Amino acid sequence: MIASAAGTKPVTVPWATLFLSVLLYIVIPVAFAQWWRSYLLGRGAESNLNRVLKRMHPVSLVALLATLVLLFGFQGDQILSQPLIIVMLAVPILIQVYFNSGLAYLLNRSLRVAHCVAAPSALIGASNFFELAVAAAISLFGLQSGAALATVVGVLVEVPVMLSVVRIVNRTRGWYEAGAMNR
Repeated sequence: MIASAAGTKPVTVPWATLFLSVLLYIVIPVAFAQWWRSYLLGRGAESNLNRVLKRMHPVSLVALLATLVLLFGFQGDQILSQPLIIVMLAVPILIQVYFNSGLAYLLNRSLRVAHCVAAPSALIGASNFFELAVAAAISLFGLQSGAALATVVGVLVEVPVMLSVVRIVNRTRGWYEAGAMNR
């Protein structure tokens, strides 16, 4: 059990459930992906990996969209019935993602870091890992909890915002590289 502040209820954290969620949602997928990558690279040239990645690209986009649709479907009533709370959750996420990604991108440029490193750096620096937060919130507090709602709103806001950051860093590549080379 985690201690609570005055006027709030204590939160009981089922540590076994939390551990299982981390194992299922992070450790196993990362270990499998790393094994598969090593396997593909071990079978020959990097072209094997690139060929698989090219085939997986549409699958990953469909999976992402399906996840968003399911999350919205499970939380749709709460989202539609509480628009002010949704805005109060979404605005700070928007500000944080754009600020952090922009700061990381500009710092990388000023340090003359290659664009192929700076672009992912901007995304990683701005990420909130809401996907893990959703899994943990649903496992710990239930699908209809306020914690689940907050994390679902985070995903629904973060995904399109991160896609816009990808578009921005790709469109500004020329500007980025011109500034990084002139210093």
